[in-house]
Amino acid sequence: MRVLIVDDHPSFRASARNLLESEGYEVVGEAADGAAALSAVEELHPDVVLLDIQLPDIDGFEVAERLGELGSPPKVILTSSRDGVDYGSCVKTCGACGFVPKAELSGAVLTTLLA
Repeated sequence: MRVLIVDDHPSFRASARNLLESEGYEVVGEAADGAAALSAVEELHPDVVLLDIQLPDIDGFEVAERLGELGSPPKVILTSSRDGVDYGSCVKTCGACGFVPKAELSGAVLTTLLA
């Protein structure tokens, strides 16, 4: 499973990369904002995008919606340091497969959300 990690905090990207790679995922790239995420998906063709909701330019919901318009879109898992209930129905309506709080990120949680 090829993963693109999108988050504006380098420390989170590094820890998520280490965690996911140790659990058998192939991290094919990283992006620090929404515009870079959209470009990276076009270039790298990941299977999954781990996408922070709060980005400095385009929020994760809009990025997820734009990715859903692609011919063969990747699956999107949204993440945030905030709790999922803070976002109401936005997670479901943007086309994402699910949401995982950053503190609960694991390969097993991704596998469950992608099933």
